[in-house]
Amino acid sequence: MAKPKVAFYWNASCGGCEEAVVDLAEDILTVVDAVEFVLWPVAMDFKREDVEALDDGEIAVAFLNGSVRTSEQEDWARLLRRKAGLVVAFGSCAHLGGIPGLANFSNREGVFEASYGYLPSVDNPEGVVPQTETKVKEGTLELPEIYDTVYALDQVVDVDYYLPGCAPPADLILDAVNAILSGELPPKGTVLAPTKSLCDECDRNESKPDKIEISELKRPHQTMIDPEKCFLAEGIICMGPATRAGCGERCINANMPCRGCFGPTDEVRDQSAKFLSALASVLDVDEPEEMERLSESIPDVTGLFAMYSLPVTLLKRRKLEK
Repeated sequence: MAKPKVAFYWNASCGGCEEAVVDLAEDILTVVDAVEFVLWPVAMDFKREDVEALDDGEIAVAFLNGSVRTSEQEDWARLLRRKAGLVVAFGSCAHLGGIPGLANFSNREGVFEASYGYLPSVDNPEGVVPQTETKVKEGTLELPEIYDTVYALDQVVDVDYYLPGCAPPADLILDAVNAILSGELPPKGTVLAPTKSLCDECDRNESKPDKIEISELKRPHQTMIDPEKCFLAEGIICMGPATRAGCGERCINANMPCRGCFGPTDEVRDQSAKFLSALASVLDVDEPEEMERLSESIPDVTGLFAMYSLPVTLLKRRKLEK
């Protein structure tokens, strides 16, 4: 009996999601024995022509990590959507837009201006920036077009399931693979992680007072964090109330607050707006001046509250002047 064909592909991301597959450790041998990899650029030498030669739908499942910000990435996403029966948005960047999605505070011109212009480490006196076509004596060199906007995967192609996290934990990856191999899949569109919030699983929840009142906000480097106490009760921004559980509390266990990489729970449309609402309800201030002082203590409100999810928020991106 032929093994189900599986593809992994890497769009705009750091590569951590690929490392997460390796984190399966000895369980990866079970996966390798059960499936046939037909694309996995980080580990195997398959070419685009190999994928194009497959029949449409012949790949059982394609795991795509990373957001989409270039024409090449969109092209690959559309090709794998056509060739795969199931497409899984793998990791925060594919699920929500991720850290690359923060580029939506600017546009292509702004990103080029920073990356090839004024940053301290840049030495580019002629102001050279990437072009889609460059004439050289040997012919024409082509590069993918970089888009003005960074997209989550389901803003480009239809997605069947989502594996959240930066990066997805090994246990969730293995559960997803086993569910696909057994055919015991939840409804299309399901995020393959618990539906409750991180606070519901956090051991520090027991230390949380009945009513949190915050009169001062602190950043992690500005205080000695008590490893037993709720971060919010200590005045430290923690996205746990607005973030899905299932990460294994990796940041919390390292005595760092949640930054929201698992995205919102099923009941929440906009993770950043949900957290802003939750935070506003526990601020112990009465006067506008006090509120302004607290607001100014967070250097980048949107960048912090929508660190992993800006492309899928109601805001989606900064409004640009024409």
